[in-house]
Amino acid sequence: MNRNSNERFIILIIALTCIVLSIESIMSGWEFWVPPIIIIGTLCLLLIYISGSIDFKIRKIAYMLYEMFALFYHGVHGSSLIDIPIAISFAMLVFSFFNESYMMHFFLGEYFFIMIIQFLIAIDSNSGIIETIGILRILLHTVIVCMMYVCCIKTINDRDEMILSEAEKDERIEAVDADMEDFLSNISHEFRTPVNVVNGMSEMLIKKNVGNEAYSIKKAGIRLAYQIEDIQDYTECKREKVILEEDDYMCTSLINDVVASFRYLNNDKKLEMIVDMEPSVPSMMCGDVKKLHKIFRHLLENAIKFTRKGGIYVKVSSEKTDYGVNLCLEMTDTGKGMDRWSIASVSKGMFQVNKKRNRSSGGIGLGLFIVYGFAHRMGGFVKIESEKHIGTTVRVTIPQKVVNMEPCLNLAKDFKGDILFHVRSDKYTVPKVRDFYRIMATNLAKGIRVPLYPAGTVREVERLLERLDVAVIFMGQEEYEENSSYFDELSKGDVVVAVSAGTDFKPSPGSAVIVMPKPLYAYPVIKILNEGRDVGDLTYIGQTDKPVFNDVKALIVDDEPMNLVVATELFKDYEIQSETALSGPEAISKYRNGDYDVVFMDHMMPGMDGVEAMKQIKQAASEMKRNTIVIALTANAVSGAREMFMQEGFDGFIAKPISIADFERVMAKELPRIGKGKGGQSV
Repeated sequence: MNRNSNERFIILIIALTCIVLSIESIMSGWEFWVPPIIIIGTLCLLLIYISGSIDFKIRKIAYMLYEMFALFYHGVHGSSLIDIPIAISFAMLVFSFFNESYMMHFFLGEYFFIMIIQFLIAIDSNSGIIETIGILRILLHTVIVCMMYVCCIKTINDRDEMILSEAEKDERIEAVDADMEDFLSNISHEFRTPVNVVNGMSEMLIKKNVGNEAYSIKKAGIRLAYQIEDIQDYTECKREKVILEEDDYMCTSLINDVVASFRYLNNDKKLEMIVDMEPSVPSMMCGDVKKLHKIFRHLLENAIKFTRKGGIYVKVSSEKTDYGVNLCLEMTDTGKGMDRWSIASVSKGMFQVNKKRNRSSGGIGLGLFIVYGFAHRMGGFVKIESEKHIGTTVRVTIPQKVVNMEPCLNLAKDFKGDILFHVRSDKYTVPKVRDFYRIMATNLAKGIRVPLYPAGTVREVERLLERLDVAVIFMGQEEYEENSSYFDELSKGDVVVAVSAGTDFKPSPGSAVIVMPKPLYAYPVIKILNEGRDVGDLTYIGQTDKPVFNDVKALIVDDEPMNLVVATELFKDYEIQSETALSGPEAISKYRNGDYDVVFMDHMMPGMDGVEAMKQIKQAASEMKRNTIVIALTANAVSGAREMFMQEGFDGFIAKPISIADFERVMAKELPRIGKGKGGQSV
């Protein structure tokens, strides 16, 4: 029982006791003026409890003194001798819930005091009541009261020890938590630092075109970086220490990254991927977009890993709510499926479908547990539906705030005509893939309110062209290659012809056919409908030109020389003038003697760490009336690291290994504050 329930319980007992005592007093003809006092006193105690205006310690003493008064009034009457041990024992038992030993001392002392008064009354009145009850029975009652006293004292002491042990346990847990935080920070720093060097150096080799080995090195580095992140994310989910970082993001950008990830992860299995994006999803939302990326990455990696043939269907939709929307992410594959035991196990972590040494699937078995952990932390939920040898569907629903309720996909108001979808139904060895394409096309047409007509053969295309006002024909690579001359000729007229194909596909020379690189998804489809033949190259859709910061001077601070080399080479691509420092004191000295617009500061450095160095540079900037930005560029990237650095006073945060997207976003956001980087392209 907690403090409030204990106090409420004891107040109730006191009230009941006083009511019974008042009734007994009236029936026994005791002092007529005492019952009103008892009733008034009880009401006063109730008012004190309800108001809570008096300190709890004083209230406890008031309750005890009032109970002692009631017991004394009851006990000094000769007829109450046999009731005294019961009343005192009951009072000690009830008040032991307050966990105060001194109260037991007072009640025991009151018992002996009342017994002395009873003996004096008996001697004075010669009533013979003591002889009637018997000395042995009185001694037995006294022993019972003393035993109750000992039991209550022991119970109170045991509770005190338990509270102390719980407090010590909490302190130990907090200490272990703090140690774990430090351990994760150190692990993050020590692992990410060499990975940053590997990725950076391999990128430098790729630029110099020294051979294909550099691509393999970079790919291995990226895979290792992901696994380091997975271990950190798993640990934070297991400890329920996931910290959210909310930012505004565009839904189309999130989907573009998923498509780019598929192109990177795709292998020789030649899996199809179909992205069904509901046009009405808000164009701009607010949430932890990094964790959404990771959720998508884990779902996509699992789908590819356990699917040998067929394809993957991705659906993105939203449901309006009072707080914004529920963002629904759905991933369906045609893979090996899972049984009920496997589905129940994945949410517990460290689960792999195949744990044999010669297993065909990679990974360390953390992906779906991380998905569960992130979704639950963001207030969402995960549902898995699967059937052995049929496939698996994972649905993740996460609440998101809405920044711009405008639909993410809009069809131009001046669009006119009908749309044909030319896909042969017999070309798919896995029928579900055909269904995925059909569902995606139907949902898109319904979302943008444009008629869509399927055509399984060229003959059907010809018939529909004769009776409809066809504006655009979408088709697959196989359908085009079977009748390339027909569609090439058709593309030179009023009809736009778009082919979904692999990145190595080229249409016939002189053809006006538009190529949509696989996987097929709604964004390039809408662009073609809106822009027609003027749509241009769709290979890198959604990307912007690299910004240029040629008027920015940067100071890079890191105790690892190779990290300085990597950062310097990266900044050259953006025409940033950079200098380096190997320690905090060197950085402060260079800053005072130089002129820098931005300082990139490492965190964990010997002697003076990055936080202290940043504060001294900020102080120097204030003294010298400079407007300088200090950005944390660190391998300490545990959950909540960004908030910690921002609270310390940093202007921005970039984790190692350096993400180009993060770097460009932070630079584009921070540099305008000092009037720099305005000539660069927006990101």
